[in-house]
Amino acid sequence: MKESYKICFAASECFPYVKTGGLGDVAGSLPKALETEGCEVKMFLPLYGGIKTLEHGIKKFEEISGVAVAVGENFHVFDLWKATLPDSEVEVYFVDCPHYFNRPNPYTNDPDEDERFIFFQLAIVESLQRLKWSPDVMHCNDWQTSLLPVFLKTTYSWDKLFEKTATLLSIHNIGYQGMFSKDAILKAGLSLENYSPYKPFEHKGTFCFLKAGILYSEIVSAVSPTYAHEIQTSELGAGLEGVLQTRSGDIYGVLNGIDEKIWNPRYDTFIPYKYTTSLLRNKVKDKAALLKEAELPANDELALVGIISRFASQKGFALLAPVIREIMELPVQFIVLGSGEDTTEEFFKELKSAYPDRVNVYIGYNNKLAHLITAGSDIFLMPSRYEPCGLNQMYSLNYGTVPIVRKTGGLADTVKDFHEFNETGNGFSFEDYTPQALYSTMLRALTMYEDKKVWKQIQLRGMKEDFSWKHSADLYIELYGKAIAKRV
Repeated sequence: MKESYKICFAASECFPYVKTGGLGDVAGSLPKALETEGCEVKMFLPLYGGIKTLEHGIKKFEEISGVAVAVGENFHVFDLWKATLPDSEVEVYFVDCPHYFNRPNPYTNDPDEDERFIFFQLAIVESLQRLKWSPDVMHCNDWQTSLLPVFLKTTYSWDKLFEKTATLLSIHNIGYQGMFSKDAILKAGLSLENYSPYKPFEHKGTFCFLKAGILYSEIVSAVSPTYAHEIQTSELGAGLEGVLQTRSGDIYGVLNGIDEKIWNPRYDTFIPYKYTTSLLRNKVKDKAALLKEAELPANDELALVGIISRFASQKGFALLAPVIREIMELPVQFIVLGSGEDTTEEFFKELKSAYPDRVNVYIGYNNKLAHLITAGSDIFLMPSRYEPCGLNQMYSLNYGTVPIVRKTGGLADTVKDFHEFNETGNGFSFEDYTPQALYSTMLRALTMYEDKKVWKQIQLRGMKEDFSWKHSADLYIELYGKAIAKRV
């Protein structure tokens, strides 16, 4: 019988209230899936200035207001607001402190960034005390909530409410670590005795929130099994690999899920022709619609390659430039949607100018077009240098759009190379971060594309994969059990 737990889910962002990246998607979906699996979940978020309380039905929670919290020698007061996560019974509590959170953006470079999230975490514990609610597990996410395991074992160790509360810390991107001056330890009301090399708080001459969380939590999770391994290496550990290696027995990887109501060709309201594994011919119609939208000529001989991405160095588009002439000699067309670094934007604009009948580029973001590219493309390209989890490759697999990816992070866990898996894979991947590796993999994929019977089998294997949040929630529930066992 599956266990059901009381979970306090602490995060700095959550869709639909506030989102800057993947954490927002996870926080907006995983708690709902956990609830469906029988868990009782309460979520905590800061009430940022940009959150629209009326639009989301967020109301003041009169039972808890005017609570004073000390940050260093200063006291600030918070009220709680409350809503229910859409399509669920998950209670969402918003910590309202205008002094810290009434700012244009969730994250800032302001001098008090450390204080903002120290306050938020202390407010969560103070709120739980007043709610008289004892969670089995405190699920923390990234540096903004990674002091919670520390607080429960030090500042609040006297409180029997948390006597059996275990902690799990999820790392969504190891590059963001919450590194602040030594003074932040005193602001958090913690002891300086843990601030020295090889002690929990110190990292590269700073007080590192994430390092502290890694060392104080029962279980550490990363957003894919491969990423859980990669962050323990010097190449992708961002300086914390040694710390993570000391916890290697307690580090696990769980892939994020995808919303299969929104990203599903059977139900997608953004595409002109819905389709399933037994109605794949409609995907061909979506390709025609996409080519028309992109003002590119239809040609059955050409494979349509889609790209939807932020243009950042992490995403690996630097691999394209050295081999782009050779690639454009192959039977391909490109549709690109994204924005970011100027050099990448210029590269794609110049590519469009050089090959106007084979390439179209949309700088910016367009949700409807993103769905149409995912559905209408034959191939989806993600040559990332690193990718903790990645969602676009899962979307493309769901739509029978065959991914070409670099074998890293979540891409390695979701895309099985056709040839490596004895011609039973669902896509194509390459290991070496080189232009030649990208080119030769595209060549392999295009050779298979010519064999429509084989290509269809690759498509169908991708469409049958299970990327549901239910699957992810079940794995987290297992980890909660491990965390509780360690706490006891």
